Amino acid sequence: MAIRSNDARWGAIARSLHWIIFVLIAIAATVGLIMVELPKRPNIIPVYSFHKSIGLTVLALAVLRLLWRLFDRRPREPAMPAWQHWASRLVHGALYVLIFAIPLSGWLFDSAGGLRPLRWFGLFEVPKLLAPNDDVEDIAEVLHEALFWVLAAAVVLHVGGALKHHFVDRDDVLARMLPWRTRRLREPAAAEPPVPPPSTPAATP
Repeated sequence: MAIRSNDARWGAIARSLHWIIFVLIAIAATVGLIMVELPKRPNIIPVYSFHKSIGLTVLALAVLRLLWRLFDRRPREPAMPAWQHWASRLVHGALYVLIFAIPLSGWLFDSAGGLRPLRWFGLFEVPKLLAPNDDVEDIAEVLHEALFWVLAAAVVLHVGGALKHHFVDRDDVLARMLPWRTRRLREPAAAEPPVPPPSTPAATP
């Protein structure tokens, strides 16, 4: 299993970070949508703490992913129209920004609210970003929710594009990011040695 990416496939680290972040975001989103509908009682504080801990984990992994991306290569892109290329880059760029912005806005929301210190999965205390501030709390809350829905739209576009590549274009874009290999995935073909021209038989006297 290759650690780094090559022309045909994302490496093990890039794929692992991609899918771990995806799963954590899905869990955080599910918990977040449920917890806002629950009555505000002390017994749901652990639910909020769990949601916040996952969000901070996503932020840490996003930093790691960005750092790794600076040293890793990108697989070769298949031929596609220019508008699809730029649309893909735009969605990917938005996803990178959002996996930083959403946890940071949540951290800011928690800090400005003046709640008791968060303990990351009960292990250690997370520092506050600023002193309690009602105005900042209101802005961060609205921003956190709005960015979540932008992320949801970006994920739909991202998944839709990957499925289009797989089932319509029938290329390797989705296959090279999957945790398992598929028959469609093609490794770069080794260069074949040049075939010498056929020799001309000597003339018979």
